Amino acid sequence: MALALDLRNLPDADVAALAKEGREPAFRELVRRYERPVFSLIFRMVRDRELAEDLAQDTFIKVLNNIDRYRPEFKLSSWLFKIANNITIDHLRRRQVDTISIEGSPNAITAESARATAVTVTSGGESPLEELESRELGAEIEKAIARLRPEYRACIILRHVEDYSYDEIAEIVKLPLGTVKTYIHRARQELRQYLGDLR
Repeated sequence: MALALDLRNLPDADVAALAKEGREPAFRELVRRYERPVFSLIFRMVRDRELAEDLAQDTFIKVLNNIDRYRPEFKLSSWLFKIANNITIDHLRRRQVDTISIEGSPNAITAESARATAVTVTSGGESPLEELESRELGAEIEKAIARLRPEYRACIILRHVEDYSYDEIAEIVKLPLGTVKTYIHRARQELRQYLGDLR
């Protein structure tokens, strides 16, 4: 138990190093730290709780099997998101599931954490009518993002929902920086086109 408490205070790279040595409590600590963000990212891409749970489990199995490949000069979260993204994109290519959540992570325990993981459409201080309109717009944005091809969808979610930099996205999706910028630019153009009739 003391080890588990000690692990909670260690940086990610140190916990990963212990996991590489085959220490199960260290791997459990990594799962504890990242199961929610990984699930949240996957859920936004597939919009199905059971499927997201399965893909998150697949992600951590792959992490366990490949922990020796993790290089501490990279952020552990980026490496985990890269694995989660690859598994999810592979699944989407096979199944062509077409939805995304803007409501926030279904795994969020509190209203505050749900808000923190939701896509923000408008600022606060709205009248009930404005709130209804922004919810309707949110639903339209959700549908529009669902129409994007999986690669564009992943880049848009990582940029505008998870707030990753272009460099971090390039690392996660294993694409050149220029390609990531192009994907995000094209995705925004497609979204504008899809949402054009709302203006």
